[in-house]
Amino acid sequence: MNVLVVGGAGYIGSHTAKVLHQCGHHPVVLDSLVHGHEDFVKWGEFIKADMDNRPVVDRVLREHSIDAVMLFAAFAYVGESMTEPERYYINNVARTLCLLQAMKERGVKYIVYSSTCATYGIPERIPISENHVQNPISPYGRSKLMVEKILKDYHAAYGMNYMILRYFNAAGADPENEIGEDHNPETHLIPLVLDVAIGRKPRIAVYGTDYDTPDGTCVRDYVHVMDLAGAHVLALDKLTRENESGVFNLGTERGYSVKQVIDTVASITHIPIDRALAGRRPGDPAVLVAESRKAREQLRWEPRYSDLDSMVLHAWNWHRKRFPS
Repeated sequence: MNVLVVGGAGYIGSHTAKVLHQCGHHPVVLDSLVHGHEDFVKWGEFIKADMDNRPVVDRVLREHSIDAVMLFAAFAYVGESMTEPERYYINNVARTLCLLQAMKERGVKYIVYSSTCATYGIPERIPISENHVQNPISPYGRSKLMVEKILKDYHAAYGMNYMILRYFNAAGADPENEIGEDHNPETHLIPLVLDVAIGRKPRIAVYGTDYDTPDGTCVRDYVHVMDLAGAHVLALDKLTRENESGVFNLGTERGYSVKQVIDTVASITHIPIDRALAGRRPGDPAVLVAESRKAREQLRWEPRYSDLDSMVLHAWNWHRKRFPS
């Protein structure tokens, strides 16, 4: 299939483009490079443009005979969304509507959407299943939930079929070390701890040590980026084969605390990690862990790198390549 990967120069999008290529599909990457990296586009053509650039999007859909779209492009900094909500609603919602309009007019009926556990907000129960109430607490989470609802409306009105994938904490890097994680600014825990290990930062901040968890620090469900990429391709295959829409959580169903992540980095790198203890951040739940049974049963998704050691090792190998000392 010819697949338009919107945001394919970013972290998860670039890994998915690689897996699409490995599975015999033809990825075409559209990315504005606001947060993406052109050197991450190694599989398929690259077009630099925003997804609301209708002349470019129309041309790409037509010239490449696009069969389906994977949408990764989004602003995804929760804290920034609190201070600049307008920017998030314009980019994550309004620009997505422009893309959907172009797809509708061109007759492209399939979309795989990169959503997030942030649509759930503060969890009422753990693990979190797909039918958990969605009550996001940030404009980022609300913008992603709005698009989920728009996709359902487009399905009902125009017959556009979707797969919504709500994933938890993406981690790790391509085991072959061709691509990896590089955000600016970086907010993900594992690369921030690796920055300390490699000497780019003096210490890692630990926000909250008094949570109701085994060691007092927040617990999160980390899922390897290549497993996320594989899930997207499985979702695409099911979507186009069965012509039915669906919503799936993507996580390992395992929780690791902030302290466990730091200790694992220290163990893998053989470098002591200096820590700065700080107070809780507003809105940080104590525990976020997915229930992913639905993805395993219906997508036949089996994560290959569900242990924290593998995620940290692959991320460490990439980090040293990307940021040589």
